[in-house]
Amino acid sequence: MRLQPLAAFADNYIWTLTDDAGRGVIVDPGEAAPVLRAADDQGLDVVAILLTHHHADHIGGTAELLRRWPGIPVYAPNDDRIDLPCQRVGEGSRVQAGDWGFEVREIPGHTRCHIAFVGHGHLFCGDTLFSLGCGRLFEGTPAQMLASLDTLASLPAETLVCCGHEYTLANAAFAEVVDPKNAALRERAQAAAGMRHAGRATLPSRLGDELATNPFLRVDSDSVRRAVAGQLGHAPRDRVECFAGLRAWKDGFRA
Repeated sequence: MRLQPLAAFADNYIWTLTDDAGRGVIVDPGEAAPVLRAADDQGLDVVAILLTHHHADHIGGTAELLRRWPGIPVYAPNDDRIDLPCQRVGEGSRVQAGDWGFEVREIPGHTRCHIAFVGHGHLFCGDTLFSLGCGRLFEGTPAQMLASLDTLASLPAETLVCCGHEYTLANAAFAEVVDPKNAALRERAQAAAGMRHAGRATLPSRLGDELATNPFLRVDSDSVRRAVAGQLGHAPRDRVECFAGLRAWKDGFRA
């Protein structure tokens, strides 16, 4: 089994999970060209497409890929804004895509119908959980997003987090302001800077590392709560207010 992020647009990743024969599952193909290049150059043969949410930079290449591989299944959330031939899936659904099986989790917050696919030690989480960060709340509430992150945080620590964007360095800059004494975070930020300098992806990350360093998964920690209190002018009344304050802080943050 081979996991590969295909770069798209300025900072998107299209994930491919392939077997030794080149048969593969594609996750969130925002554009078709990177996948078609992999087909021509690497012999990639797409057997299924998984979509996490409706944003164009995650689904925009699907129609063209279906012209190249007609009849392959597309699995997508229950969202009419995804106007494609697809099988709708939701919480608890099981997806069998070629030789790969995935469990579907509903993780609203970034959008109201966002889902994740979990299987084979991998988490394909779109724009909900990022390396050292989380997605903006375009449609959901802080309580929804926090509950979604709690769901993902409950997966095994060895799970590989395959998110939709290369945001690690920008997220690290914010995380280090929030949690400056976190040695594990400092090490991750330094390692990520080296990877990007070498032209390498910082993803996937390991969920256990996210739990130790990602402030959005650490709203119960004293250090994050103190930092958010400094922004709010008072101690967060509960973990939802802590998360909401942290997300609002990040929305206006400039490194």
